[in-house]
Amino acid sequence: MSNQTTVTEFLLLGFSDAMDLQILYFGLFLVIYLAALMGNLLIIMAIALNCHLHSPMYFFLMNLSVLDLSSISVTLPKSMANSIINSSSISYAGCVTQVFFLIFLMAADFSLLTVMAYDRYVAICQPLHYERVMNGRACVQMAAGAWISGILYSALHTGNTFALTFCGGNMVDQFFCEIPQLLKLACSDSYRSEIGALAFSACLGLSCFVYIIVSYIQIFTTVLRIPSEQGRHKAFSTCLPHLTVVSLFVSTGIFAYLKPTSSSTSGLNLAVGVLYSTLPPVMNPIIYGMRNKEIKAALWRLTGWRLFTKN
Repeated sequence: MSNQTTVTEFLLLGFSDAMDLQILYFGLFLVIYLAALMGNLLIIMAIALNCHLHSPMYFFLMNLSVLDLSSISVTLPKSMANSIINSSSISYAGCVTQVFFLIFLMAADFSLLTVMAYDRYVAICQPLHYERVMNGRACVQMAAGAWISGILYSALHTGNTFALTFCGGNMVDQFFCEIPQLLKLACSDSYRSEIGALAFSACLGLSCFVYIIVSYIQIFTTVLRIPSEQGRHKAFSTCLPHLTVVSLFVSTGIFAYLKPTSSSTSGLNLAVGVLYSTLPPVMNPIIYGMRNKEIKAALWRLTGWRLFTKN
């Protein structure tokens, strides 16, 4: 039997070896994290405290904000802590935890975006049945289904990845634990695992994406039949933020996971990692806050701007 060293920790890729630049990156990530924290918390509080926003669409949006807030909290705090203490290590258990929660939250995020597309389809294409179909119990079951599917999907991928033996070093070519980079360190035959995981992910992701596209084709067909221009504008305005968020999530995910891992440089891996792990959680509250009048009004009331305006 060949000698193999048991991996007890992994080394994450840093943005720089210079301490001054590490502090700069810490400050930049802190601003990004606080922006995502504040934006998503404001969305959650605005919906929870405003009885006019207690509807299925905003219930799902509140769940989306919780997922976004949680997903960015999985990656950035550890990277910021490593920058401050001039370290790059993460324990084996910490890496497993990071992989599990990141995949769980991103999978639940996409599942919830699919549910939100169904909500918009029923609201616009079958408005007379909306209250019956999207009742409180159905909404809770759909949201729970999105969360549970994310947990099961993540458990499968995390277990499949860490069942492998790692003997190709412990340097992860990313600033957080990421499955494609971990597979490059495996000395087990990871080819079948990688292909199987990729095929499974592609089938599920493609199914959700096709469902969203078909839903919006039917939505746009129905909206274009509305005789009133004001009615068409109102219908489009309720769908545009969700469609923008879906486009952002899908584009960053495709760019991250369909690039060739073997030929990617460390700089490109870091840039792509920052792109898909931080951009959606930061941008989603901005998209909904800027494009949705009801959310914007609720945020104004929450932050006291109405009082200042009256005065």
